[in-house]
Amino acid sequence: MKFHLSHFTKKKIQASGEADQPEDLGGQQPFALVKYFSFTSLTVILLASLTLTWSFSQNTRQTILERSEIYSRMFAESLNRQVFYLFILPTFVRYGRIALSDPVQFEQLDLIITDITRGMNIKSVTIFDSKENIISYSTEAALVGKRNAGGIEYQKALHGESSTVLMSSGSVLNLLLPGSAAVSSQLQTYVPFRRDRGAMPGEIMGVVAVTQDLSADMEALFALQLKIILFSLTVMGILFAVLSAIVIRADRIMEARAQERRELEKQLHESKRLAALGKMIASVSHEIKNPLGIVRSTAEIITKRISKVAPGNEHLAAIIVQETTRLDGIVREFLDFARPKDLSLASSSLNSLVERMAVFMEAECQKKNIRMMLELDPTLPDIMMDSEQMYQVVLNIVFNAVHAMSEQGGDLIVRTKPLPEGGAVMEIADTGCGMSEEKITHIFTPFYTDKNRGTGLGLAITKNIVEKHGGTIAVASTEGEGSTFAVRLPGGNGDL
Repeated sequence: MKFHLSHFTKKKIQASGEADQPEDLGGQQPFALVKYFSFTSLTVILLASLTLTWSFSQNTRQTILERSEIYSRMFAESLNRQVFYLFILPTFVRYGRIALSDPVQFEQLDLIITDITRGMNIKSVTIFDSKENIISYSTEAALVGKRNAGGIEYQKALHGESSTVLMSSGSVLNLLLPGSAAVSSQLQTYVPFRRDRGAMPGEIMGVVAVTQDLSADMEALFALQLKIILFSLTVMGILFAVLSAIVIRADRIMEARAQERRELEKQLHESKRLAALGKMIASVSHEIKNPLGIVRSTAEIITKRISKVAPGNEHLAAIIVQETTRLDGIVREFLDFARPKDLSLASSSLNSLVERMAVFMEAECQKKNIRMMLELDPTLPDIMMDSEQMYQVVLNIVFNAVHAMSEQGGDLIVRTKPLPEGGAVMEIADTGCGMSEEKITHIFTPFYTDKNRGTGLGLAITKNIVEKHGGTIAVASTEGEGSTFAVRLPGGNGDL
């Protein structure tokens, strides 16, 4: 019957443990998606800003080039007309022919063109001969007489088609990198140089190439583009910093909540396990307690009879009584753990419980050469508590302290003092073997013990009683030096 009960309960505990294992529900997966979406959105916004900046600069650049080309063509047409009337006609009438190789004619043409281009955004004016690809005139003296410099644009202009060539170098990087070459941008417009006949197109006398220097405009455009990029990056950086701060803080909060959830699940699982184990213990202890009492009573009766029948063997029956008494204590501990008693509160003195304990443990302390010292505060107020259960707390802690000391003895100090916020604290310090940090973390765990004999329930029951009173219990210990238990109990008038 006993084996069947234990086996059934063990299966129940295992099933409960398997069912209640904390599952990895991915508590942070939804937030991970939020982080992914946030950073993805930030990247998209940044790329969109850079694309918009590039598109804006390209459109602006195209607009500048188109307007500059229109300006060059209008200027070339105006130049064509003024040169024809101010130079071609007067020179032809005077000399009978046009010969720019003549320094006088060349200088006269140069004066006219220089006067026309003064104050305009024109870098150079070049005139090509119509019969051969040679530069007959240029505001840049080094180009005069140069052959085959016109290229395909020259050929187009001879056939009456205007064309434009952009010669540009540099980008935004030229403004960022120190020591880079300056931004250069020149727009050359090739137009036919015609004989003016009013509204009708006249004979093509040559080709005029007008060069505009757009370097300043391009540099200003690149500077604007750089400002827009830097502004976009600054805004994105601020957004990224704010978003990162929010994500990091939220991540920590989520992690803390996930850790708290895991701890709660672990505690719930442990509580269910202990509840199932408690039911088993209560059932088994109840079944053991009655037969154990019968065995003890029988052993006491046999002790009296053995002294008459077989003198000198009384100790055998005494051993039975002693061991059944010890087993009875273990069963009582099991029952206290499995079925905690309700509190019976009354205003009581903690000092009186300590004094009662001292009287009970006096013989044991003398036997182990332990000096027990009481430092009880006479101003300690009475506390609402269950005296019998709190006496069990004091006794359990002192009992452990006594057993932690070697045969050479030591000092055991029990002190009480009131708390400023009301209530009282009791400290029990010993000079025993002390405990490691690992052991400290487990001493209040049910069934944990490092003794050869014992259930490991004493301190677990002690902690349960203290917490039912609304108090706390803590321990500080150093291996080889001793341990100190501190029990703090709140004040009050029965509100517990």
